[in-house]
Amino acid sequence: MEIKVLAPAKINLTLDVTGKRPDGYHNILSIMQSVDLYDTITVTDNDSGQITVSCNYEGVPCDEKNICYKAAERFFIATRNEGQGVHIDIDKVIPTQAGLAGGSTDGAAVLMGLNKMFDAFLKPDELQEIAEKIGADVPFCLVGGTKYATGIGTKLQKMPNFLASHIVICKPDNVSVSTAEAYKKVDALNPHPPYTDEMIKSLFSRDMFRITSTLFNDFELALKLEEVNDIKRIMYKRKALGASMSGSGSAVFAVYNSERKAKKCVDALKEKYDKVFLCHPTKEGCKIV
Repeated sequence: MEIKVLAPAKINLTLDVTGKRPDGYHNILSIMQSVDLYDTITVTDNDSGQITVSCNYEGVPCDEKNICYKAAERFFIATRNEGQGVHIDIDKVIPTQAGLAGGSTDGAAVLMGLNKMFDAFLKPDELQEIAEKIGADVPFCLVGGTKYATGIGTKLQKMPNFLASHIVICKPDNVSVSTAEAYKKVDALNPHPPYTDEMIKSLFSRDMFRITSTLFNDFELALKLEEVNDIKRIMYKRKALGASMSGSGSAVFAVYNSERKAKKCVDALKEKYDKVFLCHPTKEGCKIV
């Protein structure tokens, strides 16, 4: 049996890091948004009794270090199905180490695919419980849409839909960010009132000017990546309503309400960067196709 799942990327409209926890993780406040930039995960069962992984993207580990492997392992433990044989193929489009949840969304897609394949009938909250053990962004990637994320990012609350019509995403070439290093730099920042509170009010107001002027990311503030600023300059020159780095970087997104302007921005960025995408907000997370 073969099941294909589309795994969407995530952007952070805001990302406030509010402090380090005793367990070493950090508490955050964030508005997360799924977009229609997808990896495709294909899960196939077999008689090997093993979990195997393949991927078309250079540098992605295809062993037990891969988040898809960990997701399958966790799923089989939770459903008492250990010893099942599955092969997971990752057709990767979302850039890695970009702050777009490219790994987390693949892990979420595996959970959704296996739940269907093995008729486990796990309810959404049961899948969420497994997802939390795999990674902080995995629960969000399962459900997608526009969500207010708290704790380490796993407590999710539905928000009014993000109404932007077009989102341009660009990852600078040869700039990948280590999350651990990024958090160290964020820890050194001076405290500030959370922007996420303002973004929540803005989403409820449905005022696009207010929303796009409230985009904010503590990692962007702490890392001060010149490449991020270069990309933002091009985006604003092409009339972006707002632009910000996503996650711990280094991908940058811009918000547009005009397809023509968004496409002009894509063309301008492609003159300098390889990884440029035109996408749209979605109201759902991973989906079986």
